[in-house]
Formats: sequence, C-alpha cells, structure tokens
Amino acid sequence: MHMKIAVITSTKDPAGMNIRQNLIEQGFKEGKEGFDSHKVCMLQGTEARIYTTDTDSIHCENIDKKIAEHGFDADLFIFATKHSSEAGVRSLSVHAPGNWGNAELGGKDRQLCIAPASCLKAALLKLDEIGKSLNGFEMIQECTHHGPFIEKPCMFIEIGSSAAEWSNKEAGKIIAETIIHLIRNKPKPCKTIFGIGGLHHTPEFSKIARRTGYSVGHVCPKYNLENLDEGMIRQALERNSGNEGEIEVVLDWKGLKAGKERVVKLLDEAGVKFKKTKDFI
Repeated sequence: MHMKIAVITSTKDPAGMNIRQNLIEQGFKEGKEGFDSHKVCMLQGTEARIYTTDTDSIHCENIDKKIAEHGFDADLFIFATKHSSEAGVRSLSVHAPGNWGNAELGGKDRQLCIAPASCLKAALLKLDEIGKSLNGFEMIQECTHHGPFIEKPCMFIEIGSSAAEWSNKEAGKIIAETIIHLIRNKPKPCKTIFGIGGLHHTPEFSKIARRTGYSVGHVCPKYNLENLDEGMIRQALERNSGNEGEIEVVLDWKGLKAGKERVVKLLDEAGVKFKKTKDFI
C-alpha cells in the first residue's frame, strides 16, 4: 500500500518549480482540483500529489491542515526547494525541519517537526545512487533547521546552493526521480539515531546512514548546542516516524569540541544513554 504523499512546491522558489516540471515530465499530471490558485498534480497508480503555493516553503505553516481541508490527509509532506549557502557548495540535500532556538526562518520557536527518518535515509541513498552523473555536486543530509511547522511527518529535499544550480535541469531530474522512488517504494522502518554535535552538513552522521542499517532523524549541530536542553532532547527523541524501536542518541564526539561536558551532563541528568559516532563507523 502506497503512502499518501504531498509534494509541496512554491512559485517563489526556482528550484521547486524546476523539480515540479521534472515531476510532470516523469508522469505527474495536472488534475481538475485547485489549491492556492494552482492545479494539483497526481501520479497515476499512487496516492501522491503535488501542491503548488505562492508562499515560501519555509513559511507554509499548517499546510498539512489546509490540504486536509481539501480532502487529502497525507502521511508525509516533501518540500522540494532550493538550498542557499554562503559557501556555495553545489549539493542535493535532505533534512528534517525544526527550530532548536528562535524561529528566524519560519516554523515555531523551539519546535521540531516529525522527522521521517527512514524516508530521509532512503532519499539520501537514492541520491547517492543516481546523482553520480552530476559532476561537482555533493549528496548531503543536513541538520534539523528552519520552518515551517506542521504536525505531519515532513522533510525537505533541496538543490543548492545558487541560482545556477536551482535551475539546473539535471539536478531537478534527479530530485524528481528520488521523490518518485519514495512514492513507489515505501521505506521499511529502521533503527534511528538522534545526532548531537558536528557540522551543518552532518558528515559523521551521514556516514552512519550510508554504512549501517540505521537512519538519522533529527540532528542538533554544534552551532545550536546553546539551545539544547532536556525539553529539546525529549522532542528530538519523540518526534520521529519510520523508526524501529527507541531512538538512540549519538554524539559526534570530536564535533562537540568545548560543548562535550555540558551535553554529557544534560544527557546524564535526563537519564538518557548515549553512544559516539565511532561506535558505528
């Protein structure tokens, strides 16, 4: 049985519209139904739809409820968007949305969305498989960041990191193929980790997703450790889907740097056991 999947694209996002066009070329067709003045697209033989909006994706608060009011109660939301980076790294990336601190880019203060861990892993592995044709692009699973906030499991899949890449036809094609792979092949539940520490693009945790049977749900990077407290740890452990059993906390020990002592103390006081990335890879 297929998951009910809503793919969200924004007219304000050139990468999103690039991906939308590629999804149409790969089988999605416009239907009669409208949403936010745009035709809803459907893929025959599946329960997947593309919803296009004039709102920036990171500000699509409660779009799950708005779409449910239109009669489609999706199991998973996939936001197909651009990724911006000052470093200018060319990338195709996936991540869960949520804010460890103040909501500066959509969402709610100190609120994490439900991370579809097994879908994030499946998407990363598919990008690795079919993204080789894109010379100079990195395939990345990023840390948890930005909005919007919705109640249903959701993830971002992105083209980075500048206008040249956002409109790259081949990049849009690979993202579209990856989305359709998720639609047609429901990932099996797998053991999942919550990563703490390290860089924004989570190189150590991504190794775990690639080399082991574990998936990576939420990740709090080193630059957000000041916002980590017991409440946020509990959220990161609870707000997951597609996981098998309890979520394991894993520390990027070297990537914690000066934050080691504080994080270990936080986890000990919360009664939460942890492992280190070296225990997996």
